[in-house]
Amino acid sequence: MELANLPCADQPTEVEIRQQLDRIFASAEFHSPQRGRAFLQFIVDETLAGRSEFLKAFTIANIVFGRNVSFDAQNDPVVRIEAGRMRRALERYYLIVGRDDRVVVTIPKGGYVPSFTYAESDKATGPQPLSDTVLAKETGSAPLLPSPAPLVTAPTRSWVKYALPAGAFLAALAVAAHTPLTSLLAPMLGASHPTAVADASPPKILVEQFQNGAGSEATSDMAQGLRDEVIGQLVKFKDIVVIANPAARDESTTEEPRYALQGSVRLEENQLRSLVRLVRTADGAVVWANSYDGDMRSQGIFQIQEDIAQRVATTVAQPYGTIFQTDAGALAQERTSGSFDSYACTLAYYSYRMSMSATSHDAAKDCLQKATQRNPNEATYWALLSLTNLDEFRFAFKLGRPSSPAPLQRAVEAAQKAISIDPQNSRALQALMLVSFFENDIDTALRAGAAAYAANPNDAEVAGEYGLRLSMSGKWQSGCELVSSAVNKSAGPKGYYEVGMALCAFMRGDLQAAELWSRMSDLEYNPIHRLVLLSILGAAGKREEGKQQQDWLQANAPALMKSIRKEVSIRLQRKEDQERFFAGLRAAGTPVASSDAPVSTQ
Repeated sequence: MELANLPCADQPTEVEIRQQLDRIFASAEFHSPQRGRAFLQFIVDETLAGRSEFLKAFTIANIVFGRNVSFDAQNDPVVRIEAGRMRRALERYYLIVGRDDRVVVTIPKGGYVPSFTYAESDKATGPQPLSDTVLAKETGSAPLLPSPAPLVTAPTRSWVKYALPAGAFLAALAVAAHTPLTSLLAPMLGASHPTAVADASPPKILVEQFQNGAGSEATSDMAQGLRDEVIGQLVKFKDIVVIANPAARDESTTEEPRYALQGSVRLEENQLRSLVRLVRTADGAVVWANSYDGDMRSQGIFQIQEDIAQRVATTVAQPYGTIFQTDAGALAQERTSGSFDSYACTLAYYSYRMSMSATSHDAAKDCLQKATQRNPNEATYWALLSLTNLDEFRFAFKLGRPSSPAPLQRAVEAAQKAISIDPQNSRALQALMLVSFFENDIDTALRAGAAAYAANPNDAEVAGEYGLRLSMSGKWQSGCELVSSAVNKSAGPKGYYEVGMALCAFMRGDLQAAELWSRMSDLEYNPIHRLVLLSILGAAGKREEGKQQQDWLQANAPALMKSIRKEVSIRLQRKEDQERFFAGLRAAGTPVASSDAPVSTQ
């Protein structure tokens, strides 16, 4: 049959759509409870039956969620919340295992009518327009336009296929100790890898029993379940050690956990509130605290526990998060000789990324080199060393390094070492993604990024970097949503992901948003940030303001101005994206070499 909402001949048939829905429901990577699956099944069935105009909150609430005729969508957001969850569940599915799926199912924001497209439609030439709708609160994403002005909804998005199934990719990486990056994805069976030995001293965090604030047996079960979920989300971060049972600790060591995570749960009618705090055990100081609410009328208890646990883990354990910020002042300045603490090198790395100075870079690099010598089986240190070496290649102008492929090769070798030690370490996968990207091996880069995201979706740094690589490889819609989420979670150095948002807006033709995001980025962090602003100003016809940026670049980054095409081309992968960027520069009065010769890193 031909669907009323799918009039084009190149749209999926009903049979193809139902087969795709079965494939999604059967996948272990489709994380949705039964009520969410019932919601998706209903809106798909109604759309295929030609009744999409009746897919309103009231109808869905009555039929799917059993609400009565007095249902009020303003006071009971059950449908809106479930739609937001389903969008995220579908996003995860296509990010992790949907690479080769021909049919793409989405639920465009602003309604409940699903969209069905062929994945090949994303191969159209030129960047696809992005929605200007402010992302809904439940998505965890920052607005695409950093302004309170009302925005106009753009056409429906369609998902791209770009993620290798994470399990298959991790299995291939497990035997990749000294294999060239281009052959990492070859089929390899029966291999094994050494177990990482954590003989360094990352911070230990004790997750205490969460208190029952209501005294009831039901609340006690909820508190225990929330604690278990928090532990499960925290252990995805390899930069910390999570202690669940203090009685089972090795009695041969007297080292106490550096932090204790404490919590309580209260239940009043259908409202759940959890209070969580992080306490420094040395002096009892509360270094962070927050409260989280859940409405059991619109969310199941398991979903509430998972949502709270993910938010706690991201805030506490992600790079630049609470633990790292708290420790940085005490440990980042430790000398790398004498009583050497390898964890100080982790802090030194993130401190360097915040300042992006040659001095802090050299200190972090020296520290990490010593850390890998002392702890050769610690994948995280090899991964951070890889990223530090890579910065000498990609941020050469900021760090005052000569243009050379040598740092990139050192970064590749360190990333391979990290992967050989622990192929499921999200930081090692992040390093592999970045070095592969700058080696122009985009397929390997995106597969590593998908695996890193699957290993720890709570790590906003991983999600943000993966989003940037997706975007700059031409997958702007999906990439920009991940970058937006990273901005909302305060990931990365100040202004780092904001410049990514500027590029996202620029490529969809929204020059107002592009300039606002660009000016919100830290223009002093990297000369490339000013180059982005210069192109935006040129495209907007603001040549006088562009001249100020051009003059600064000529005075402070003359080497960059002589190699604009090379630097842009190793970042923006598609010719049409490169030419759009170059057109903005030319409009600003900045000459760009016309050579189309490929850039060599050899």
